[in-house]
Amino acid sequence: MFRSLARGCVAGAAGTTALNAVGYLDMALRGRPSSGAPQAVVDKITTRAGLRVPDGEERDNRLSGLGALAGIAVAVGTGVAVSLLHRAGLRPHPCLGGVLTGALAMTLTDAPIAALDVSDPRTWSPADWTADALPHLAYGLVTYGVVTSARGRAAAGGCGRRGRLR
Repeated sequence: MFRSLARGCVAGAAGTTALNAVGYLDMALRGRPSSGAPQAVVDKITTRAGLRVPDGEERDNRLSGLGALAGIAVAVGTGVAVSLLHRAGLRPHPCLGGVLTGALAMTLTDAPIAALDVSDPRTWSPADWTADALPHLAYGLVTYGVVTSARGRAAAGGCGRRGRLR
């Protein structure tokens, strides 16, 4: 059990690196700004919980840091959940597992955004959805790949013909 938990943490951390790399690459190529959603979610959650992020010049910086930490927590937690599901015998094809893992992380990220009225995903443009989906897909493929490779499954799978690497 401990190995599955550790594997999930490592997988989630590796997936987070992939997600950030793809997101930052998009920002660099298209010149788009970073999202303020993580900070807004943290601000709303702390306010509803009766907690107070100190006012002043540093408030935005604190919210930015807390938003990034919340994202890491979701990503590592998702990696742990996927690793535990894999341990329990849920082992889809590597490509499908990667897509499902990315979709799970995206849902866990976007649901609070919608539930807290930070943004309404129904109003997002195709470019907005692409900017959200591609990094999460990278996260899912890397995270699931680490989970399965740690168990010796990578050699048996892959996204190639008939699921075998050639």
